[in-house]
Amino acid sequence: MRDIGVGLIGTGFMGKAHALAFRAARAVLGDVPTARLEILCDTPAERAEQMAAQFGFARATDDWRALVSDPAVEIVSITTPNRMHCEMALAAIEAGKHVYCEKPMGLTLDEARSMAEAAGRAGVKTMVGYNYIKNPAFEHARELIARGAIGTPVHFRGFVDEDYQADPELAWTWRARIDEAGLGALGDLGCHLVSMAYGLMGPVESLIADMQTIHETRPMPDGSGRGTVENEDVASALVRFANGAQGVLSTSRSAWGRKNRLGFEVHGTKGMIAFEQERMNELQLYQNEGPAAEQGFRTVLTGPAHGAYAAFCPAPGHQLGFNELKVLEAGAFLREIAGGEKVGPDFADALEFEKVIHAIAASAREGRRVTVQG
Repeated sequence: MRDIGVGLIGTGFMGKAHALAFRAARAVLGDVPTARLEILCDTPAERAEQMAAQFGFARATDDWRALVSDPAVEIVSITTPNRMHCEMALAAIEAGKHVYCEKPMGLTLDEARSMAEAAGRAGVKTMVGYNYIKNPAFEHARELIARGAIGTPVHFRGFVDEDYQADPELAWTWRARIDEAGLGALGDLGCHLVSMAYGLMGPVESLIADMQTIHETRPMPDGSGRGTVENEDVASALVRFANGAQGVLSTSRSAWGRKNRLGFEVHGTKGMIAFEQERMNELQLYQNEGPAAEQGFRTVLTGPAHGAYAAFCPAPGHQLGFNELKVLEAGAFLREIAGGEKVGPDFADALEFEKVIHAIAASAREGRRVTVQG
């Protein structure tokens, strides 16, 4: 297979995750092109040079437009703060590049829609960073539901909680501003939960929701007083899926003790499935069959029998982590660009997820049930 040139914008947590994923994808999966790490962009230029050497990129720049226009770059990987996603993605699409963008796609639904429409017109490949749905445990849950292991799904209960904004004296950052971050807990966390609900239950038809800013101000980093928190810390919604099932979605970035509690229960007519990301290699399965005295949940521990797990390790119980899911995501994108089938979520898919989180925000503001936009 030919090599595919990659340009990465951003060197924070997600920038490193993308760099590691592209470097490992062919070594782990085998049947994907080699990602040729061409250019890394960050500011100032000194940091870009330092991180390019650390991540293994051939060149560095502090000008993202130069990266986007470089003929050696075929994939533009965007891991910047949210407000930059739309402009960078549209420029990359206009230059004929494939785009791998972190979520949320844009600050607003209009931005996300413009990105999806531009990609569709240009015919470029896109991928959005919803790596949790690449987990072999999640894929197994989808397979169980599809083959009727728990009967007909009738209810979804999902939650995603972290405590990175639980401390009221934590310094104010760009994440508190609507013009920098867009939505708060919904844009940062809730969209991941929606991607799982969508994958297991299908589209959301309508919902009624509420949201709250728990810590309305935070101390400014320079000691100049307290800055206003403009977006939500907590959001909850009662949802109705297009298939007639109902559900509950809840998200908080101020939940003390929760580090990455992204989980769900799918209740069916013959059993249920439960999962929590903090124990991401386990799936809980209950099936209403056999003697009542012997019924109960059983733990399914992921191993090589579960799809892509086998590419990493031949032994069950050794477990995968966050960065392994990023490898699967990057590998799927490289494979698609090389002519393989679409795995997604691409911009069109991710737009559907963002329609739901913006519908939650609209319902909370307006105090009414909202139909999710078609």
